Amino acid sequence: MTDSLISSFDAVLSDLDGVVYAGPHAIPGAVESLQRLGTVGVGLGYVTNNASRTPAQVAAHLRELGAPAEDHQVVSSSQAAGALLAGLLPAGSRVMITGSAALAHEIELAGLTPVHSQAEDPVAVVQGFNPEIGWKDLAEAAYAIAAGALWVATNTDMSIPQARGIAPGNGTLVAAVASATGQKPLVAGKPEAPLFHVAAKRLQADRPLVVGDRLDTDILGGNRAGYATAAVLTGVDTPRTILAARTDERPNYLLADLPGLYEPYPEIVNDAGLFRCGAASASVADGTVSVTGSETDLDAWRAACAAWWTAVPEAAAATAPRLEWREN
Repeated sequence: MTDSLISSFDAVLSDLDGVVYAGPHAIPGAVESLQRLGTVGVGLGYVTNNASRTPAQVAAHLRELGAPAEDHQVVSSSQAAGALLAGLLPAGSRVMITGSAALAHEIELAGLTPVHSQAEDPVAVVQGFNPEIGWKDLAEAAYAIAAGALWVATNTDMSIPQARGIAPGNGTLVAAVASATGQKPLVAGKPEAPLFHVAAKRLQADRPLVVGDRLDTDILGGNRAGYATAAVLTGVDTPRTILAARTDERPNYLLADLPGLYEPYPEIVNDAGLFRCGAASASVADGTVSVTGSETDLDAWRAACAAWWTAVPEAAAATAPRLEWREN
């Protein structure tokens, strides 16, 4: 394994939705790749923005799928929200839960008192994903926030991969409350760095690799934490969106899926502005990326990314170039 990508790291910090599973089903090759980490001496942690289940429930689900998972290996945005609120409020403070029973449990573990309506005089509102949330729940949150309650969101993912496709995530529900109140929440989970630092510390990892399918949460958060990042193409983002990524959301590596961790990562060579990766190459002129290779060849996209990101090193917003394809 000395030539594989994973041989350069001592741990993997993996996202879940879109990386390990989509809905209730494992993504092909994911479980076997996670099992294999232990055989090559690489630690494993799961970093998730899903606040609808406890870390123990997440770990149990992972074990049902065949993936290695102890409860302590799962670090959730609900835990991060509890820690954030505990640092801002006196012990025992009333916090209104707009989310799941799992979120309420983490708030209680943080030494705070979960409540469920504005009538119970909450001093804060914590909002996390729960597929059962309805208009009345969002209205209660809006009433409390408008009355002056501190507002914390576990995460602001705008979408979540499901077995049938991409569905609205917690960010869409947070946006509804923001539109009603004119307020913005503090965000506890990804893309903030502490969630990743906690996971690395639990594993005693010095050189972790953050693996995720989303630029705006996994990759941005891993980059902010100062860790290497790898984007996989089994969830939300695509080669085209990754190519267009703003600087802070650009991954170090581009992989088709988790089995790619065990393959040698191809060297990308800059030959006077012509970026070569495997049999593919790319160059930039006048805002156009010219690629020699196939659109189905990941090396062609790796070369295109290297060329475009070198040409546009500082991009505050996603910037998509024109693409011209030529066969080898």
